[in-house]
Amino acid sequence: MSIARMSAKATPYAFIGPALLLLVAFGVLPLLVALVVSVTDMDISGLADRSNIEFAGIANYERLFADPDFWQAFGNTVVFAAIGVPAVVIVSLAVALLLARSNSRFFRALRSFYFIPAITGIVAIALVWGYLYNTQFGLFNWLLSVVGVPPVQWLSDPLLAKFSVAFVAIWRGTGLNIIIFLAAIQGVPKEYREAAALDGAGSWRTTWSIVIPLLRFAILFVAITTMIAWMQFFDEPFVLTDGGPLGATTSMSIFLYKEGFRLNQFGYASAGSVILFIVIALITVLQMRSRRDDVDY
Repeated sequence: MSIARMSAKATPYAFIGPALLLLVAFGVLPLLVALVVSVTDMDISGLADRSNIEFAGIANYERLFADPDFWQAFGNTVVFAAIGVPAVVIVSLAVALLLARSNSRFFRALRSFYFIPAITGIVAIALVWGYLYNTQFGLFNWLLSVVGVPPVQWLSDPLLAKFSVAFVAIWRGTGLNIIIFLAAIQGVPKEYREAAALDGAGSWRTTWSIVIPLLRFAILFVAITTMIAWMQFFDEPFVLTDGGPLGATTSMSIFLYKEGFRLNQFGYASAGSVILFIVIALITVLQMRSRRDDVDY
C-alpha cells in the first residue's frame, strides 16, 4: 500500500482522534472507575490509604434499593423529567416555528434574546428567580396581592417547589433547543413549501403537514438530549432549594452529590451513579428504537 493511500485512510482518524481521547478520558474512564468503586466501601479514609478500602460486593446496591431517600430522589427525577422534557420540546419547537416566519431585524434580535438564558450563569439566574419567588418580598406574590390572592409558598411547599424549580429549568433550557430547531427549519427545502402552496395549503397547514414531519431528526435529537439532561437534573434545585423542602426537589444527582461529597460515602454514591447511568442508557435506547424507519424525501 502506498504512503499516499495510507495517509488518506489515516486522515479521518486524525480528525476524530482528539474527540475520542476526550470521550475516553472524561466519559468512559470515569464510568469504569465508578463501577469499580461501587463494589467497595470506599470513603474519605480510602483516599489517604488504599488499605482502608475493602471489597463490598453488591452490598452498596442492596443498601441503595432499601434506602427510602434514594427512591424519593428517583421519583422526584421521574416527575421532573415528565414535566420538563415535553415542555421544553414543545415550547422550543413552537417558538422556533414562530421565529422562523420572518427574517426581520426584530425577529433576529428575538433569537438572541431567547438564547440568553442558555449562556447565563446559573448563580445569577438563581439569584433573580430566588427574589421573584420570595414569599414576603417577591414579585410574584406582590402581583398576587394586587388581585387579593394570599402569598404563595413557591419554594417552601413540597408540591409547589417541584413546579417552581422545574419552571426555571424549562425557561433556561429552551434557548439552545430553539436554535437547534431554527437551524433544522432553515434546512427544509423551499420546494416543499412551494408545492404545498400550489396545492392550496395555507401557512399553518404547510407547517403541520410539511415542516414538522421533516423536523423528525431534530425533534428526536432534542428529545433525547433533553431527557438525558433532566435525568441528571442538578443546577436549579441545588441553588434554589438545595433539595428541599423535605427532600421534595432532591433529584438523583443531588442525592449522589450529598452522599458522595458531603457524607464521603464514595462507594455508595458510585453505586447510585451506575444505576442512574443504566436508567439513562435504557431510556435512550428505547427512544432510539421507538423511532420509525425514516423515509427519504
